[in-house]
Amino acid sequence: MFLVKSRSIGSRILYAANVLVLFIFALSCIYPFWYTFSLSISRKSAANAGLVTFYPIGFTLSSYKEIISDIKFFNSFWISIQRTVLGTSLSLLVAIMMAYPLSKTKKEFKARNIFMWILIFCMLFNGGLIPWYITVKSYKLLDTIWALVLGGSVPVFNVILLMNFFRNFPDDIEEAAIIDGSGPWRTLFTVIVPCSFPAIATVTLFSGVYHWNEFFNGLVLMSNETKYPLQTYIQQLVVNIPTDTELTPDQYKRLSELSNKSLDAAKVFISIIPMLVVYPFLQKYFVSGIMLGAVKE
Repeated sequence: MFLVKSRSIGSRILYAANVLVLFIFALSCIYPFWYTFSLSISRKSAANAGLVTFYPIGFTLSSYKEIISDIKFFNSFWISIQRTVLGTSLSLLVAIMMAYPLSKTKKEFKARNIFMWILIFCMLFNGGLIPWYITVKSYKLLDTIWALVLGGSVPVFNVILLMNFFRNFPDDIEEAAIIDGSGPWRTLFTVIVPCSFPAIATVTLFSGVYHWNEFFNGLVLMSNETKYPLQTYIQQLVVNIPTDTELTPDQYKRLSELSNKSLDAAKVFISIIPMLVVYPFLQKYFVSGIMLGAVKE
């Protein structure tokens, strides 16, 4: 037996209005990316005059050629990959190891409230830029990849998110593992972690986006441009035609075709591509991870 759902005129109008509103919202999210891409491949005169709106004017790849032709670009890209992989792995490990004991009750972990107050205080207040820089310098981490990785290895928000997720974990499963002879470490990494993939995927996405997009630490902690991560490197790119150096006709033509607006747009577009590639694989876990770790029943 098939049930046929009849719709009144009012419900159809409401449905069409919902579709229209959602389409507008989707367009408002997609348009900035499309505008950035269109600006990055438009000619210098159109970009500087603000003529680019919905489509590129005077197609050119000069901005991308300028970025990719420099070997520093690939070096910075590789540094950002290292930073994102190492930083995300370390942040995830630290967050899991901190969140698991903090998810226990005060009876099971007597110092729980003390550590929670310390975490909340550190999340609301920081030591300031100068003490942070002096600390990194005293550990001789300047101009190393570890200066970019260790500085943000304890994301308090991610710890709280995982902590709440672990608190909602059924006690019966953990008790069964303990009865079978599993210790705390084995219980954590063979029982709790595999069953917490939605929350862990969400935290991984947060950490990965942070390490990939962050540029200020590289600007402050790296004195050598060859050690800049990608975001710091592209922040320093500026179209500059030298007047004290003789240029070949081809070099002068290439530089004269570049626009700072198009180059900036190309920087932004290149920098978001890796995250756009990774996000679809973790998106299905994102909402469930946030909801499951945001509240305590």
